[in-house]
This record gives sequence, C-alpha cells and structure tokens, in this order.
Amino acid sequence: MDSASAAVEETAATGRRLLVAVDEGDESIHALKWCLGSFAKRGGGASPPDTIILLYVRPPPPTYSVLDASGYVFSDEVVAVIDGYSKEVAEAVVEKARKLCTLYGKELGDDEHEIKVEVKVAVGDARSAICEMVDKLGADVLVMGSHGYGLFKRALLGSVSDYCVKNANCPVLIVKA
Repeated sequence: MDSASAAVEETAATGRRLLVAVDEGDESIHALKWCLGSFAKRGGGASPPDTIILLYVRPPPPTYSVLDASGYVFSDEVVAVIDGYSKEVAEAVVEKARKLCTLYGKELGDDEHEIKVEVKVAVGDARSAICEMVDKLGADVLVMGSHGYGLFKRALLGSVSDYCVKNANCPVLIVKA
C-alpha cells in the first residue's frame, strides 16, 4: 500500500483535520461560521467527525536595537506589556472562535454529532506561520477568510490568503464575506 492510500484510509477512520485561520477581523469569523455550517462533518453513524483546528498567529514581539533609526528605545517592561497585550488579544480571539464552535455543536442538540476542536496559537509572520502549521498539524484543508483588499492594497500589504494558496501543502478554501 502506498502512502497516499494509507493517508486516505487514516482520514476515513479519524475524519478530516480542518485548520481554520482566525484573527481579529469579521472575515475570519465568517469563514469559521461557513466552515461549521456548510463544510465540516459532524460525524454520526459510521462517519467520524472532522476536527476543527483554530489557529491564531500572534505577531512576534518587537525588537529594537540601540541603533534603531526611529530613535526610540523601549525598556524590557514596555516590551513585556506589549507582549502581554498581544497574548490577551490572542486569548480573546480564540475564545470567541471556540464559543462559536460550541454553539454550532449545541444547535444539533445531539452528543452524537459533537464537533472536535483544537486550539493552536503561533507566533510570527502570519503567512509563513500558517503554512508551517498546516504541515506540523497535518491539516487536510486550510480554511481562511478574505479581507477583500483591492489590487493596490494587496500589492502594497501582501495578501496572507494569496501566499497560503501558493505555499500551503494542502487545499486552501477561501471564504469571501
């Protein structure tokens, strides 16, 4: 048996692993709602439920050197406060997404159709961190919202979803708001 057919059999036995990238924007919550309502299998009978992996990527803590061109030097306490705030934001976003998953599971009113949820928080550039976590967590599908930036903003800021479509090692499902 080759590795591809072994992976198909394992997915059939355990359900798919759906990695949903969440952030502070309404677009990611819309993508999660769509995934829960239209795409994720809840199991029951012979089919196992999918696992929803909620992934939030925190920006890396700021690093400033004495020779920083801005002329600002931040003390360790200021950097710690910034990092603490970033952790609080991550916890709030993940908790909101987790509650949404719980609500969708309870709507069915049936323990047999439970939704499996895992939560992961990564630190770094969102584009590369999401693609790395796809591999690390063995995601079968990556689900993302689209901020709907126009061509100019995408060219200037770079699009996380465009990057992931080109670089993730699994199918990428972009949900437009």
